Amino acid sequence: MTLGEKLLVVSFAFLAILVTVITVAFRERTRGKDIAADDIAAQQQQDARVMTVIFSAIMGGMLLTLIVAWLVFF
Repeated sequence: MTLGEKLLVVSFAFLAILVTVITVAFRERTRGKDIAADDIAAQQQQDARVMTVIFSAIMGGMLLTLIVAWLVFF
């Protein structure tokens, strides 16, 4: 596998992570508009879902960094 092909794989993986985070964030934003202003529990659950996706994406980015290092150097 050439270096260009390896970087193409990494680019697709990065785009997959990015698209997932953006999709979930917009979905939660849309769902958040339906939550009543006095429903604190629902707002906290929505915040927890968004934070879970964000931190999962951070872990995915760290894993992607390791994959990039492995692909480039081996």
